[in-house]
Amino acid sequence: MNSSNIRNFCIIAHIDHGKSTLADRLLELTGTVEKRNMKAQILDSMDLERERGITIKLTPVQMKYQDYILNLIDTPGHVDFSYEVSRSLACVEGAILLVDATQGIQAQTIANLYLAIEQNLTIIPVINKIDLPNAQVTKTKIEIMNLLGCKEEEILTCSAKTGEGVKEILDEVIRKVPEPILNINEPFRALIFDSFYDEYKGVICYVRVFDGELKRGQPVTFIANQTTTETLEVGKMKIQLVPEDVLRAGQIGYIVTGLKDVEKSRVGDTITLKGLEVEPLPGYKEVRPMVFAGIFCKEGSEFNRLREAVNKLKLNDAALFFEPEHSSALGFGFRCGFLGLLHLEIFQERLKREFNLDLIVTVPSVGYKVTLKSAGLKKELAARLKSRDFLAENLEANQIVIKSPIDLPDPNYIEKIEEPMIKVDIVSPKDFLGGIMQLVAEKRGEYINTEYLNSVSEMDQRVILHYKMPLSSILTDFYDKLKSLTSGYASLNYEFCGYQKADVERLDIYVAEEIVESLCYP
Repeated sequence: MNSSNIRNFCIIAHIDHGKSTLADRLLELTGTVEKRNMKAQILDSMDLERERGITIKLTPVQMKYQDYILNLIDTPGHVDFSYEVSRSLACVEGAILLVDATQGIQAQTIANLYLAIEQNLTIIPVINKIDLPNAQVTKTKIEIMNLLGCKEEEILTCSAKTGEGVKEILDEVIRKVPEPILNINEPFRALIFDSFYDEYKGVICYVRVFDGELKRGQPVTFIANQTTTETLEVGKMKIQLVPEDVLRAGQIGYIVTGLKDVEKSRVGDTITLKGLEVEPLPGYKEVRPMVFAGIFCKEGSEFNRLREAVNKLKLNDAALFFEPEHSSALGFGFRCGFLGLLHLEIFQERLKREFNLDLIVTVPSVGYKVTLKSAGLKKELAARLKSRDFLAENLEANQIVIKSPIDLPDPNYIEKIEEPMIKVDIVSPKDFLGGIMQLVAEKRGEYINTEYLNSVSEMDQRVILHYKMPLSSILTDFYDKLKSLTSGYASLNYEFCGYQKADVERLDIYVAEEIVESLCYP
């Protein structure tokens, strides 16, 4: 196989800028899907994705165009699923940066672009929705040139809806995206970038092969936990899984492992042939959960079903954190960590739809870092809470992270409490500047600076506001208020930036001098 005819790339953009629609046109143009079988958002396999019009899961697909094999990964656009984007970028050499001609550069456009630049990917800027009457192509081109430092002729234009300009995008991918390096003679190494569970085949891993080759039937080892299994099947991803005899370096494909224990296949792990001693490939940054909520079944007898469901969803949602939790009012369940409120909402909805579970979900909260007066108290509290600490590697001997108010120690034990802080980027027309600043000030935001996006005229100039805020301030109604305040024009992106001392205390409710448990009727 010749590497010169392989191109691995993904599509990155802000939410609702047309990634999935462009992917549809690419599949049509390459003949990967026949027109009679075509439907909108064909790579969005979940009903939930179609109903909401958003991509939740990354989706790989292989296309053939002229004499080239094109491996595309469609990615989500919402900030809560940015981890999915980072995993996609680690497996490709190029990225199509898609920008809506009616909306211009948005917050997540910038965030995803920076992720791609960190991976040294070739960026192909494309302006979408040029067929719409309110498209502002010239203005959007100026914003992209300001952001990327590219020339105007390097920016492509298209309408993913009508198919105009899509062929030129494929030609540019072939021309600009570097061919993968083929290390066919090296020991086999492949990076797991996603996986899912099949009732009949067990765990199926999506992989990018970097070195060597793998044939069906060969035994493989997962380096992280040294689990060994036989390869039942290998192949490529079209719309369905298509079996092949061998997977080689430079390719993106799948491996059927036959494993029944979903915890043995970890996203970011390296797969190699049994008996080989190889260096693991660079994986992914450990995900730091930002929002916590308790998940319980209304019927206590369904706890085992809940545990199986959570384990299966964890397999293809590497950003999910969970640990067992017991409540005197709600029984047994899980304390789960998420990247944001939408992540929590989607997870809850998937449990209901895919596993038919009737759930109770507690009010979302953030994780507070507590510094104790002595290191000895930590062991005492850990035994009482029966909870492992998801930030253990970053904590000092006398620090714990609490994910629920009920876990907060007695004030006599506490030296200080710190809350998680985030760096917030808000992109908005400059006309709404005053209202946004007032809203952020009400939410305890600290102003950092303001950037101006270059524009055709002063009338439609837009700004990027940078703030530092407590994560708890944006948990409830911040995004809704921001959209309402700016008539829907503002966009938001945020990332964790450390902890800051907080003045908080636990509020206990007493009835007849006794503490009342949550959700308990006295």
